[in-house]
Amino acid sequence: MSNDSRRKFLTRLGQGSLGAIALPVFGSNLTADWNSTGLDAFANNEDYWHLVKSQFQLLEGLHYFNNASLGASSTHIQQATNQFRNLLDGFPSKYMWGGWREEKEEVRQKVANLFSVTTEEIALIHNTTEGMNLIARSFDLQPGDEVILANHEHSSGRIPWEVWQETKGIKIVRPELPILPESVADLVDVYEKAITSKTKVISMCHIVNTNGMLLPVKEVSKMAHEKDILVAVDGAQTAGMFTIDLNDLGCDYYTASAHKWLFSPKGIGVFYAKKDSQKYLKPLMVARGHTDKSIRRLENYNTRNLPEVLGLGAAVDFHNTIGSKQIHQRTFELKQYFRSKIEDDSRFAIKSPGLDELSAAIQVVEIRGKSVNTAKQELWDDYGIDCRPMSSHGLNALRLSFAIYITKSDIDYLVNALRKIAV
Repeated sequence: MSNDSRRKFLTRLGQGSLGAIALPVFGSNLTADWNSTGLDAFANNEDYWHLVKSQFQLLEGLHYFNNASLGASSTHIQQATNQFRNLLDGFPSKYMWGGWREEKEEVRQKVANLFSVTTEEIALIHNTTEGMNLIARSFDLQPGDEVILANHEHSSGRIPWEVWQETKGIKIVRPELPILPESVADLVDVYEKAITSKTKVISMCHIVNTNGMLLPVKEVSKMAHEKDILVAVDGAQTAGMFTIDLNDLGCDYYTASAHKWLFSPKGIGVFYAKKDSQKYLKPLMVARGHTDKSIRRLENYNTRNLPEVLGLGAAVDFHNTIGSKQIHQRTFELKQYFRSKIEDDSRFAIKSPGLDELSAAIQVVEIRGKSVNTAKQELWDDYGIDCRPMSSHGLNALRLSFAIYITKSDIDYLVNALRKIAV
């Protein structure tokens, strides 16, 4: 493609024409629509990722590095979800109760394929919090039994265990993770030392929301299963960020909010339960159909917001159009690009581990000598940069998220702003 054609193409797509051709028809071939525009000609270079960015209509002037809190939906995902909403409102009773039965199962299949598991291991729930409650409430644990929760667990992964199990006399063990482990073995060792003969469950994040540390789910699952211990994973910060094969990870349960790194409509989540581990689970809600023996019994809400469920299918379509491999590679490319810009600057301290086995698209940075809340406010007031201040665990650091709509020029802008506000 000539430079002149490329400029015209970028201009056309920047004006939203891709959103127009990516018709929000359920089951439409978004990949064919995307490739028909010539987007594949830009693969693996920065022009391609500027085109991806053009599909997210963030507020003008906003530089959004806060995807770990909440992601945006692309124009395709928005359009598809709105079309489903309009259909529902056009014939409410039809589409709420049975009219979308096959379409809902198509979404389940897409999610199952994304995580390399079967449809009979996937429930479509609301968010990670629901999934962690479902897990923590299900077990018939006895006083004296132990559940391991490391000290970086999100409150939505910790509180369900405290409410549903600790009040029964179950002991919650809280080992401390190092902020900057030097190897995967450093983290595995923490869990291994916390295990006793009374340990029944290990509940852990895939990536912790505090400093973006990637925890060794595969290694911990293998070790735990050798001792007949179940492993539950909070995947809120990983689903969609990089390639995940849940069979390979080996955990028993994995739950995630799809509205972060999968960019789905808000309030839709994914719940995975290994086939052999489903027997321990009890639904949080029961209604007509509660005798269903399949994993669908865990999502038996009767009336629910189905356009958002089907919108998850559009989100997976969008993810697959770009490609899991492409997204995986881009995640670590952006991480390393950002770190290379500031790691030799003594004004900054990176509080996320450096190895790709230990961190990914969430990086946490302290500006030495400056309060994190002051730094966050200056970035917002002077540069329109939104990020998350993290003050727990002695971090005093800015949490920065590098989603696929972040370009290297966005990171350059961010680094320039960080340098200007640094002492």
